[in-house]
Amino acid sequence: MTCRAPSADTRETDDGSGAVRRLAPHARRFLARRSGVLVRLALWSLAETGQAFLVGHGVARAVDQGFLAGDTRRGLLWLTVALVAVLLGAPVIRGVFAELAGLTEPLRDGLVRHAVDRSLGPAAAGGPGGTDRAAVSRLTNQVEIARDSFAGLVLTLRSFVFTAAGALLGLLSLHPSLLVVVLPPLSLGLGLFLVTLRPMAAAQRRALAADEALGDHAARSRAALRDLTACGTGPAVARRGAQLIEDAAAAARVLAGWAAVRTAALGVAGHLPVLALLLAVPWLRGRGVTAGALLGAFTYLVQSLLPALHTLMTALGAAGSRLLVVLDRIIGPERPERTRAAEPERAGGLGSVRALAATRTEPALAAAPRPAPGAGGGAVTARATAAIPRPGDDAPHLGGRPADRARTAAVELRSVTLSYGVRAEPVLDSLDLCVAPGEHLAVVGPSGIGKSTLTRLVAGTLVPSGGEVRVDGREVTGRPPAELSALRVLVPQEAYVFSGTLSDNLTYLRPGASRADLDAAVDALGLWPLVERLGGLDAPVRPAELSHGERQLVALTRAWVSPAPLLLLDEATCHLDPAAEARAEEALARRPGTLLVVAHRLSSAVRADRVLVLDGTDAVCGTHDEVLDRSPLYRDLTGHWQGGPARRR
Repeated sequence: MTCRAPSADTRETDDGSGAVRRLAPHARRFLARRSGVLVRLALWSLAETGQAFLVGHGVARAVDQGFLAGDTRRGLLWLTVALVAVLLGAPVIRGVFAELAGLTEPLRDGLVRHAVDRSLGPAAAGGPGGTDRAAVSRLTNQVEIARDSFAGLVLTLRSFVFTAAGALLGLLSLHPSLLVVVLPPLSLGLGLFLVTLRPMAAAQRRALAADEALGDHAARSRAALRDLTACGTGPAVARRGAQLIEDAAAAARVLAGWAAVRTAALGVAGHLPVLALLLAVPWLRGRGVTAGALLGAFTYLVQSLLPALHTLMTALGAAGSRLLVVLDRIIGPERPERTRAAEPERAGGLGSVRALAATRTEPALAAAPRPAPGAGGGAVTARATAAIPRPGDDAPHLGGRPADRARTAAVELRSVTLSYGVRAEPVLDSLDLCVAPGEHLAVVGPSGIGKSTLTRLVAGTLVPSGGEVRVDGREVTGRPPAELSALRVLVPQEAYVFSGTLSDNLTYLRPGASRADLDAAVDALGLWPLVERLGGLDAPVRPAELSHGERQLVALTRAWVSPAPLLLLDEATCHLDPAAEARAEEALARRPGTLLVVAHRLSSAVRADRVLVLDGTDAVCGTHDEVLDRSPLYRDLTGHWQGGPARRR
């Protein structure tokens, strides 16, 4: 869902009249300040009117008064006049281009200043997402489009007006009947063309919007490359990029369709006048139009009027609509940004990825004390164990303790189902789970059973197919990344370290952390050997020179420093030796807050307050001893067969 202001939304769909009204005051002020340039440009263009008049008139007089009258000398003289008029066009064009720079360059400079001001204003205000990534497109592609389109439009409008004036005056001077034949088809072709201008402008507007959306996505993806790699959501972002590319291609195809209609209108305006003149020759001859006048009329059409009309229609259809759309986007009303709170991210989308690594606020609530091992505080059920009460019921939870309803659950899943397709078997089916504040929960199960899916659901980077996921009492689906990052930190199996200092890496989720906080984290996680080997906390880090285990230690220390009250470890210790893994998990368990660990070793499950076993058809939750007694799968995983063969429920 996108929040839009009416004026901005209209710009995406109107026919161009609204943009004309918005831009007209700016255009009047711009041109009024350059009246001297416009006067000089008009004077040069008057010479072009005389040139157009003399070319056709010279040909007509050369035929009637020269060659047909038997006076070859007079005929050649009139042709010489026409030739001189053509040659004089070169200095005229040179003078026109010299004056044109006085209009186009100030326009470009003004648009650049406006685009920079619009981009830097929100960034300087310091609000979330303040920078305008679409400004890259405005400063490069769109400003150049505006300048080139404006220059082409000025040239063609000027040329058409003054050339058409000279040609029409010439036709009138030869014989008024020529205008009766030529003007109707010219007007018809021009009218047909004008009908396409508004839909053409709308198509151009949609094409530019698609271009901006694609540029914005590319800028966000580039800024989130580390997070994309760390969280494994690159394919989802790539699919979104492919969709944006397809949208841009579709908009371009629509634009091309209207361009084809415009070309058909050009054909009508460009060829019908000549055909009409040919068909009307007997009628014109009967009204006293001479052969020289007819040849002069054809000269006016073919050499002056029709080329000028063709150029005008091309410019209005392409440069004109493009200029209107681009100027409206650069200097028109500010477009409201998409609000992340109002737009739930796609599963694994870019905004969700950024949320994993961008924590800038302290947690809203302090973590509650850790319950004693074996304490209740939650229940987990799947569809096969629906008889077990759900969180929030008055019945006792697994573990034999009544639910602690006085405190908000750190993590709560209510009948959560997730499947990767309409007909696909669900990875999680009607799963209920309640984790108390300060609790240490280990998640175990076979590979591919849904353990990582569970952590991503809790982190808010996956949207459940059904049910509700809450962290600290707040639903995570559709929540802005800044709020999610204040609630939880997810450390994936493939930990990432970026180029920079070791201190930069450790404070990435908490930029304001003090040196004492860093020393405490390094000491708790056993990172001092790496710190000393690198040369201190301010020493540069080269990720390629670190082992997988060292990278995981850096990521775990970063999570320890984070202010988020919930830590999610998705096999984040798999590259550590057992002793280092035990030290890291114990340090993170002592940290104020809640810890959810996807266990890589049995020892991780034994250290947890409770164990959640996922086996595809059932879900069992309890202490290590309780789950050993109730879950054959867990007994298989631990190698404990109490009293012989596994007991079946």
